[in-house]
Amino acid sequence: MADGVDEAGVIAEIIGLAQEARVPMRKVGRDQLDAVALTDAPQGVIARADAISDTDLRMLAARSPGNRPPFLLVLDGVTDPHNLGAVMRSGLCAGATGVVLGRHRAARLTPSAVKAAAGAVEYLPIATVPGIPAALAVLADAGIWTVGLVPAAPTTLWDLRVATEAVALVLGAEGKGLSRLARQRCDVAVAIPVHPPLDSLNVSAAAALACFEVARRRGMASRPEPMG
Repeated sequence: MADGVDEAGVIAEIIGLAQEARVPMRKVGRDQLDAVALTDAPQGVIARADAISDTDLRMLAARSPGNRPPFLLVLDGVTDPHNLGAVMRSGLCAGATGVVLGRHRAARLTPSAVKAAAGAVEYLPIATVPGIPAALAVLADAGIWTVGLVPAAPTTLWDLRVATEAVALVLGAEGKGLSRLARQRCDVAVAIPVHPPLDSLNVSAAAALACFEVARRRGMASRPEPMG
């Protein structure tokens, strides 16, 4: 913790939780804290934690406790860590049960992504896969509807009829969108209607709309317990 930081509000809460959990704390100069921070604005506190464990894709495809149908987010070529974190945050709030990431040409759980996720990484299991198209085939074999967000799709998000079933929303990179193979593997393609002159949304905004449309059709799910 930076020496001289105002120990009120959320900082006081952090101190209390650390003391309760017997987590050792120490105060350092602001320059020292900034030197070890891997984000632009650590806000006066840095915590060291174990790495997030990866989850097997087939486990994500299985029904969760309470027999809730899986609600997954699949990111195809999303490389901005802030977008990854924002998508996870929206997904968790809408009741998503897991995230699928490609191992190559994709954002990782960097400190920036974790910060943008605002705690979602502690609740949403993540499967890292060698390739998104192959992962979509696995999900389809497991009985999960794969729904690609494609700006030119003839069907809109508001007409998505499989939202109450086991479903995976597939989101592509900004600019490029879904890769050709990923698009071909999707069971359904839907578009988010937008007014010209722009023809698409930022991937995190598109994810938020799509996630909450699924949540609306399902009825808002209860918040999951943290992993581990």
